[in-house]
Amino acid sequence: MRRAGCDENNLDMSDVMCDFCGAEWTLDRPMVEGHRGACICGPCLSIAYTELVMLGTNAAPAGYECRLCLERKADPAWSSPLFDGVHACRQCVKRSAGVLHKDPDIPWRKPDAPGTP
Repeated sequence: MRRAGCDENNLDMSDVMCDFCGAEWTLDRPMVEGHRGACICGPCLSIAYTELVMLGTNAAPAGYECRLCLERKADPAWSSPLFDGVHACRQCVKRSAGVLHKDPDIPWRKPDAPGTP
């Protein structure tokens, strides 16, 4: 998501915001970008990965549209706790987690299984 009124031809980090929590992109808050500028931040990705991939929860209605890949899906998805109708499909959550986890310049790591020391 982009900050309202920002100059798309001259974006600052603070103009890029997480579609799931609305937080600004900062050096301490990594982002992964999906289609058409949709973004998920590291903290939201940690929650989504834990709930969706590790715990197997599904918070989205059948036929939802994934905000990151823009596809209509019936697969399990994580839903934004703040914005109605904003969902991330399991495939995008796993793919985004892999991107951040593999980047040596970003300290984000996939969450450990609940109960793991």
